[in-house]
Amino acid sequence: MSPTTPGGAVLQATQSEVFQEINNDVLLSSSLWANIALAGLSILLFVYMGRNVEEPRAKLVWGATLLIPLVSISSYTALVSGLTVGFIEMPAGHALAGEEVLSQWGRYLTWALSTPMILLALGLLADADLGSLFTVVAADIGMCITGLAAALVTSSYALRWVFYGISCAFFVVVLYAVLVEWPRSAAAAGTGEIFGTLRALTVVLWLGYPIIWAVGVEGLALVESVGLTSWGYSLLDIGAKYIFAFLLLRWVAANQDVVAGSGLTTETESRAAPADD
Repeated sequence: MSPTTPGGAVLQATQSEVFQEINNDVLLSSSLWANIALAGLSILLFVYMGRNVEEPRAKLVWGATLLIPLVSISSYTALVSGLTVGFIEMPAGHALAGEEVLSQWGRYLTWALSTPMILLALGLLADADLGSLFTVVAADIGMCITGLAAALVTSSYALRWVFYGISCAFFVVVLYAVLVEWPRSAAAAGTGEIFGTLRALTVVLWLGYPIIWAVGVEGLALVESVGLTSWGYSLLDIGAKYIFAFLLLRWVAANQDVVAGSGLTTETESRAAPADD
């Protein structure tokens, strides 16, 4: 176990100690190595899939999508090495109050970098206006950063849930755009069918993250195994990142003319467009 520090802050175990802790937990380490392998394979596959993508807008979608596994392989390598993992002492009121818990805080940094790329790709596919796209990406980053705060606050159990609530509020903004605003834009751009598939995949899987947080060691600790919690996040990442990216890139590579036919609009252009009779 790591040494304790006053106030329950992130405990200063050495990287080698954390690395050993991770490797001693087969369930935990396998959840990380599996994603490193899949991210590496995805990078190679996506580069191959994009070899004939030439239309500029399609290239932009491809580039945003390729960044998803690139960020993931870097992040998961940092996690398995112990670089972005640490011990925190849970505050009074938590089910594990006073106990040291291994926190994979680096996951939140991954999500803050990779999920905006997912939304950027979706927004480009749907031909969302720039104002909406900027707002949704900003809300998404806010969701990830406040989620990180919820995971790391050790001064007050209540404040962990306050940050959790703020993170969920940001998430509602993202959900509104993906479920209400962007489908209309996608239908007008001729990408409604593939957008609908990717939207369903994204929404269903993304809803799993706050649920795992709530029942896992960071929240109510109904599931006390860090390894099980890690596998939960890892499985969601596999679907929300690699499967999502594969489906998107396969469609974009085969429908570059459709992607080229849509152009990212501005709020002003949207208002200036003639209304339907």
